[in-house]
Amino acid sequence: MTTQIDDYNEIVRVLGLYTEGASKGDAALLKEGFHEDARMFGDIAGWRYDMPIAQFIDAAVGKPGDTGNYRSRVLSVNQVGDAASAVVAEDGYWGEVSFIDFMTLNRINGTWKIVNKTFVHTGGEPPAA
Repeated sequence: MTTQIDDYNEIVRVLGLYTEGASKGDAALLKEGFHEDARMFGDIAGWRYDMPIAQFIDAAVGKPGDTGNYRSRVLSVNQVGDAASAVVAEDGYWGEVSFIDFMTLNRINGTWKIVNKTFVHTGGEPPAA
């Protein structure tokens, strides 16, 4: 049981690297949380965002999500062996945008990494480009 608790805590920590890194525009945190070959898929107000994670990291650095009222919460974690999935809710991104993120993680060489982010835009208007 201790291993499951340790894995859960580490998975949640890695998800926190994502939320903190994206909200603050911190590339180092994002690179620590994501596998270098990870990808992101989703749609915001009709615009597709299917991209390598390096492109997302550049975008997050250029336009951090926290403009004063950002918050996030891990809603669920499912893990079997070296594979895990998680659902993360984000609210107040860019001030008013909300997302639900479906994350896939894998333990690679003993380290948990996010290998895929699929998101759905659940509310709010994104800022003008």
